[in-house]
Amino acid sequence: MQSRRQGLCEARSGGLPRTSKRTPIMMEGIRRASQNWLGKIVVGILFSFLVLSFAVWGIGDIFKGFGVGTVAKVGDSDITTEAFRNAYQKQLQGWQREARRAITNDEARAAGLDRMVLNRLISEAALDQRVRAMGLAMADKDIAQAIVNDPAFLGPTGRFERQRFNDALREAGYPNEQRFLLEQRLSYLRRELALSVAGDPPIPRVLMEAAHRYGAETRSVEYFRLPENFAGELPAPTDESLKAYYDQRRTGFRAPEYRAIQFLPVTPASVADPSRITDDEARKTYEASKQRWSRPERREVQQIVFPTEEEAAAARKRIAEGLSFDDMAKERNLSAQDIALGTLAWSDFVDPATGQAAFALQEGATSDPVKGAFGFTLLRVSRIESQNVSPFEQVADEVKRDIAARRASDQVRAFRDKIEDARTAGRALAEAAKTVGLTPTQAEVDNAGRDRAGAPAITLPDRDALLRAVFASDIGIDNDVVPTRDGGYIWFEVSGIEPARERTLDEVRDRVVQAWRSDEIARILQEKAADLVKRIQAGESFEAVAKEAGVSAEFDNEVRRITQSRIPVAVVQRVFSVRVGQAASAPDGDARVVFKVIDSAVPAFDPDSPGLKGLEPQLRTALTEDILSQYIARVQDEVGVSINEAAVRLAVGGSDQN
Repeated sequence: MQSRRQGLCEARSGGLPRTSKRTPIMMEGIRRASQNWLGKIVVGILFSFLVLSFAVWGIGDIFKGFGVGTVAKVGDSDITTEAFRNAYQKQLQGWQREARRAITNDEARAAGLDRMVLNRLISEAALDQRVRAMGLAMADKDIAQAIVNDPAFLGPTGRFERQRFNDALREAGYPNEQRFLLEQRLSYLRRELALSVAGDPPIPRVLMEAAHRYGAETRSVEYFRLPENFAGELPAPTDESLKAYYDQRRTGFRAPEYRAIQFLPVTPASVADPSRITDDEARKTYEASKQRWSRPERREVQQIVFPTEEEAAAARKRIAEGLSFDDMAKERNLSAQDIALGTLAWSDFVDPATGQAAFALQEGATSDPVKGAFGFTLLRVSRIESQNVSPFEQVADEVKRDIAARRASDQVRAFRDKIEDARTAGRALAEAAKTVGLTPTQAEVDNAGRDRAGAPAITLPDRDALLRAVFASDIGIDNDVVPTRDGGYIWFEVSGIEPARERTLDEVRDRVVQAWRSDEIARILQEKAADLVKRIQAGESFEAVAKEAGVSAEFDNEVRRITQSRIPVAVVQRVFSVRVGQAASAPDGDARVVFKVIDSAVPAFDPDSPGLKGLEPQLRTALTEDILSQYIARVQDEVGVSINEAAVRLAVGGSDQN
């Protein structure tokens, strides 16, 4: 039993994969065969083929400077597959939290997440080497002080809170405080190096003028919308035209590779039994960690930023004399959207000084001038949402599930040992599962975890890790167990593989017809819109052209790049790409918009205006990032960077097949 546990530990830490008891028998046979001259020749030929096959199938990368667990080399540092995979998963989970939905690996890779994460890790590794070469260091007391002063860990009183710190580390997935401190030391040193290279650059006036024009230019536009039915009735496509359309777009209708699998998850959550937790036990746990079940106090805050303390003080005096906060904003040409900070908890404030001032105000009150990160500010708290603690009765079931999951760890380890012993004895997964009273789940999936109908076939939290292992395996392979983030395990077997293939036209005829129809409508609308634009450019009245087309002309004199208008965003981009007096058209979903730019106005440039003053930090950040990116590129060229593309694809579940 001890050897089984040791094998699992090695597998989890990147050691040798688990082997079955058949392996020693095979090795003994090879040893005996090599005892005579004929056996030596046969074994020599066998190993020659093995070495050749290793080179052909990629194991030869070891001899090219890449280990099997390395995705990139940056100078004398390796970026391991595990480090890359963890960073990728953490960023993917962050995207999912922001989007409030599941994001598949295919979607993430299409958005470039794998490259984004890899580039970040390469940049950090390059900077770390430059830090070491320069002999930069940071004392423990300085790191501790930096963490204590970090706004993310400050409470409503403005002081460091240990519980907030512990919660943040747990949510970020750090296994312990030491790991966090190690990463923070590297992060702080990289930051110091970056600041010395690109910190606080001056902003050229020409850039400020360009930013002002981009954000402040307002255009007046006449427009009308040609709906989908303006294309008229479309005849059904002939078999010849539909086949020609399909032949040009075959890859878009391919069937992905499907794999028939059975998998067995054993995790604390799956074996936990909350019904065995008493109310008294749950209540004690609830009382000991009440903060977890509470929503912090939040405040709806507005702010007006002033370039100097004197202007802010003069404005505060006028408000005290009776001028409303809203009227002060209007005097400075600020809309309600411009002054809104949002409804924020203490931890949401980027600037600690602003947060501290906001949480010191009564509801409806206006602050004295506050020296914040972006200038001198007057704040108003328009609404306060008190701290809300969920009562025990409301969260009792969740508390019991958490307690049961923590206690289930011992049972998970016991199940693991029994299942592994059964598998070592040569039993199939279904038979091994019976030893602990469980049954594997059957599924047929593509590499995104979808079934043939496109619905999710696997809903496990560690689905992506399982899929990567499944699509790196084969039929009949004795697979390594897949560890889960919560300390559990997933066993699986591949029983069938249907390779990716091109579907026939008959299989996807309905989809092809729908795609053909959409493209035809878009083409016809574009052609008809082009004819209408020519007539408008030739001098015909815009209203007359719209009336003849059977649609109503509309007018919008507040079209700007960065604020929402009645015109769709895609059309707004096109509006600012043509000259004043010119007509054009742009797609709007299944419709098309024809427009004419009547006028354009840009307010006078005032570098001291509140809007531009508020924009300065963003421009300075953009300049800093641009300078720093050039510096990092130079460092990478000097130390040398090489990437193991096969390892990158494998780490994120990629495939060479379309």
